[in-house]
Amino acid sequence: MNAPKKTLPPFKTEAEERAFWQAKGRDSTEYIDWSKSCKASFPNLKPTVKSAAPRTELR
Repeated sequence: MNAPKKTLPPFKTEAEERAFWQAKGRDSTEYIDWSKSCKASFPNLKPTVKSAAPRTELR
């Protein structure tokens, strides 16, 4: 567990970063030490006013 972590390559675009993380066999534990993570809390978030359900038309 104390193995040195790999450094992340620089990404020019979000699409490039997405492709990097979606690559088969990619494991975030090689780059991020999850043992140092903490729980996030967002108490001031407001509920959305838009529906997330897709709408379909009947013809």
